[in-house]
Amino acid sequence: MTRPTLTLAALTLGAATTALTPAAWAQQDATAAETDAQPPLAVQCGGDFASFKAAAEEAAVAQGADPAAAARFFDGIRRDPEVIAADRRQGVFQLPFIDFSRRLISQARIDRGQAMSDKWDDVFTAIERDYGVSRGVLLAFWAFETDYGAVQGDFNTANALVTLAHDCRRPELFLPQVFAAIELSQQGGMDPDTTTGAWAGEIGMVQMLPEDILDNGVDADGNGTVELKTSAPDALTSGAAMLRDLGWRAGEPWLEEVEVPDDLDWSRTGLDTTLPVADWEAMGVTPRDGDWDGADLSASLLLPQGRKGPAFVAYPNFIVYFEWNQSFVYVATAAYFATRLEGAPVYDAGNPDPGLGEAQMIRLQEALQARGYDVGGADGILGEMTREAVQAEQEKLGLPADAWPTPALLDRM
Repeated sequence: MTRPTLTLAALTLGAATTALTPAAWAQQDATAAETDAQPPLAVQCGGDFASFKAAAEEAAVAQGADPAAAARFFDGIRRDPEVIAADRRQGVFQLPFIDFSRRLISQARIDRGQAMSDKWDDVFTAIERDYGVSRGVLLAFWAFETDYGAVQGDFNTANALVTLAHDCRRPELFLPQVFAAIELSQQGGMDPDTTTGAWAGEIGMVQMLPEDILDNGVDADGNGTVELKTSAPDALTSGAAMLRDLGWRAGEPWLEEVEVPDDLDWSRTGLDTTLPVADWEAMGVTPRDGDWDGADLSASLLLPQGRKGPAFVAYPNFIVYFEWNQSFVYVATAAYFATRLEGAPVYDAGNPDPGLGEAQMIRLQEALQARGYDVGGADGILGEMTREAVQAEQEKLGLPADAWPTPALLDRM
């Protein structure tokens, strides 16, 4: 189970700086069983907003918040309908990997990343030494989240968090962030009246939630405060600290493009199968560019658009990306972009079979649910749970089990 916090918010696409929604909930509704396992919430979501605020304030004080700080925090809080509207807009994550990655990754963004790597070389060198997180990884998040700090969001953070905690879609994710925000405001790390960020409550250049700031905020520039909105050293080092806290393995690779043979057993692809790299090599899988990055590691074989499209091996660090963000297409794109920023070539797009449009994807997900698969709801987004169900059904039907849903599969079902 992924931890009940979300750590990225403002996704910017292409060279334009239009802030969009995070990928973090592409399949969040799939976790009904996990939600049932959560401890009871201290405050009931929904209902009258003023009553919810009063109950949340009381619960915060009961958990140890200073009564005056809690009262000040909730005093000016208002429900923000734009936050709810933003939360419901997830259409960009319905794009397939090739379209999505081409939309996010431009030459201008690569050039800017290289310039930022040079500008903050001392910071990245210290991070690589002390945290074991490669600069490409942080540069990719920095680029996608805020266009290297240019677009950090203008939503009032306190309003956003309380609005999402009140909304009954994911209160178990956001109510703890409200309590953390109160603590952060007590420490001077945010001002409930003036601090702004992404619509989901993340703050700063790499978009961190209050709980993560409390746990992993680092004063890397040594000025006595953690300033994630204005200090690149603080933001990048705090992001590295969070990745290490999430389980990042120091100095190891995360993703590598490969070439695959035509006769591979496609049912062994996907994140649910992990094998030593030597085993993949024995099956005819080879690195596309040079030697293996993790020859002594285990890895999964990913085919974001099936056996005729790009192919990658995903090392253990790749899984950490899902703790930061839960959308498969976002994670795959962020991990790939990190390799590009460190010199990897443009992937071989191949010639994938046509995929499904939104309406077709919803029909497929409904059909999979009718057959007993848990795909996290029929939302039109090809997340990891849907991919696993597709692969299982392909195998049953005697089709190449590469987890890529096609019109032919939909017709068979």
